[in-house]
Amino acid sequence: MPANLTQEFNPSFLETATDPTYSLPDPTVLTTIYKFPTMEPVRFESYNSKHLHLPLRRDILHRAVVFEGDATRQGTASVKTRYEVHGSHRKIRPQKGSGRARLGTAQSPMLKGGGKSFGPHPRDFATGLPRKMYDLAWRTALSWRYRRGELIICENGMDIEYPKTQFIKHIFSHNHWGGEDGRTLLITNDFRENLATALAPAGEEGRVQLVEDVDVKDLLELGRVIIEKGALEQILSEHQSDLVPKVRSV
Repeated sequence: MPANLTQEFNPSFLETATDPTYSLPDPTVLTTIYKFPTMEPVRFESYNSKHLHLPLRRDILHRAVVFEGDATRQGTASVKTRYEVHGSHRKIRPQKGSGRARLGTAQSPMLKGGGKSFGPHPRDFATGLPRKMYDLAWRTALSWRYRRGELIICENGMDIEYPKTQFIKHIFSHNHWGGEDGRTLLITNDFRENLATALAPAGEEGRVQLVEDVDVKDLLELGRVIIEKGALEQILSEHQSDLVPKVRSV
């Protein structure tokens, strides 16, 4: 997760919602918990509407995705200046008398093998984003998925019995999760060996990620999100700084 976060954002998302179809929900929303991979409904769970029923904020989602992208840029491009190129720095030929253009050292940027003027050097491309805005973006992405029926919550321990690609493809086909219906992101608390082994050669169906490797862009780019209940609760607990009142020291 990017670390360049600040604390100056004070969200007023209910007044500035960019989704005209949005209406204020009840204080809590009801979700179904499924058993993976049979997708048998097990029970209902209630979640705070500020966790899973926020209005769509395209501006905040865009800033979060750009923020994450900037943080992942390596910034390792580097070239040598004329002072870093190996070799003697003596003057190539006399200033006058040869009838040819004057030249300095062999490291001149005008010559082949010379240094580079104003070339790239290692730098940090990371940009800043208020922590409260970033946390709001996480819950906005989850809310967008939930309201579209594309957030499927399963019991912890989400795994399959056989680590076979055809087996997982059959599960995806039966539930209309992959291929023509759009790829699926599966989010788990811990590494599930059978699930990861079976899904690795089936990238056209989707992918599985650990919750600590997921970011806002991951929640938005595939067709749907299937997440373990524990993983969802971890995300919500880590991204609610804008809901926690600031404690003032006396």
